[in-house]
Amino acid sequence: MTNEDLALSYLHKSIVRRKALQIYMDGESYSDVVRESQELVELCLKGVLRRLGIDPPKLHDVGNLILDRGELLSSFGNFDLDFIAKESKWLRKERELAMYGDLDFIPSSEYSKKDAERALAAAESALLMAKSVIKTGE
Repeated sequence: MTNEDLALSYLHKSIVRRKALQIYMDGESYSDVVRESQELVELCLKGVLRRLGIDPPKLHDVGNLILDRGELLSSFGNFDLDFIAKESKWLRKERELAMYGDLDFIPSSEYSKKDAERALAAAESALLMAKSVIKTGE
């Protein structure tokens, strides 16, 4: 398996997750939109890094690495890397709370439609970039 094969696998998983996000939105399961968006963004960013020949670290947020590689990405399109990196960081912070909550934080009560829309916008941006960068290698 090559970096390119893995990048394509990540992209496929992200496309499937995007479909699931709509089901969560329609069901008003906003904490699940946040959680699954985080995973989608992580997969997209790591897929992009792999497509560029970079083995991503075992971290949930690699947004800063994407920012550092902006010059390599410019030939694939014009992406708002600052937005993607900022939202990746936010989603990473929300990752565990969105899934498990805490004694004083019930995910299904705490996350709003606005939170879900924010997460979905991040997912859309990351997926658009991943499709542009990874598909180019096919």
